[in-house]
Amino acid sequence: MSEIGKTLKSARIEKGYTLDDLQQITKIQKKYLIAIEEENFAALPGVFYVRAFIKQCAETVGLNPAELLSQLKSQEQPVETVEEPKTRTAATKKDLQRTDRFNHFLNLLPTIIIVAVVVIILGSIYFVAWNNHQKNSSTQEIQSSKVSVSSSSVKSQKKSANSATKKSSQTSSSSVKQSSTNKKSAKQKTSQKIKLTSNSGQSFVYELTTAKKQISKVKLTASAKAWSAISIDGSQQWQGTLTAGESHELSLPADATKLSFNLGNSKATSITINGKKFNFLKDNSTLTVRTLTVNIQSQD
Repeated sequence: MSEIGKTLKSARIEKGYTLDDLQQITKIQKKYLIAIEEENFAALPGVFYVRAFIKQCAETVGLNPAELLSQLKSQEQPVETVEEPKTRTAATKKDLQRTDRFNHFLNLLPTIIIVAVVVIILGSIYFVAWNNHQKNSSTQEIQSSKVSVSSSSVKSQKKSANSATKKSSQTSSSSVKQSSTNKKSAKQKTSQKIKLTSNSGQSFVYELTTAKKQISKVKLTASAKAWSAISIDGSQQWQGTLTAGESHELSLPADATKLSFNLGNSKATSITINGKKFNFLKDNSTLTVRTLTVNIQSQD
């Protein structure tokens, strides 16, 4: 164990925290806390989470996260490799090979030019002949179509008159149905409201007011690599890491009263509740790791 893990573990013990206590406070899984203290960073979802979790743990146990992140950065610096210098003989051989290839290309250049000119001439002849053939065939098609159009125009006029009468009656009935459907959907969209009720550090509590049994689905979408977890009424239903463009949708029971979201990269995560975007970034958009609690208030 090196200094970063040892320092975090010592500070945690001094605070009197167990790993379970630290998991409850930071919402970081216990296996990741153990991996950080043992400096097994490969067990974490990625480099971003190594930095984010170390910063959050340091702040929780009263350490300066900047110092630990500086140590981590110094450990991550790649070792520069020094290439052995090429010998003068090898360089000379490569130069001679390049010269030979260039001379060979110059010798073939006249032949290449002649072949290219011949191909261009043959292509031009073929294009002109094909274009003339297309013009002749299109002229014949136009003449034959004029005859068929004149005979079918009378029939189409009769059909259009009959279909216009039917369409007018169908349009009037469908417009009534559409207007009633639009009114219902408008009511559903405006009846769902969400507001912030309290905030403490990285934790935010909201109240969602919605029509009774309206909430049915919650969807998480990531624009970059992001770890997230969803709990319903205190029971975790899903947790995982989404890559850019991925999403996860979860169906809710009708009697659900509380939603909880643990976001490891909230800036790259968007949430929709029943198809409506939950704009939580307006409440302190600088935070990366955050916990969201949504209390559901149903109206009849």
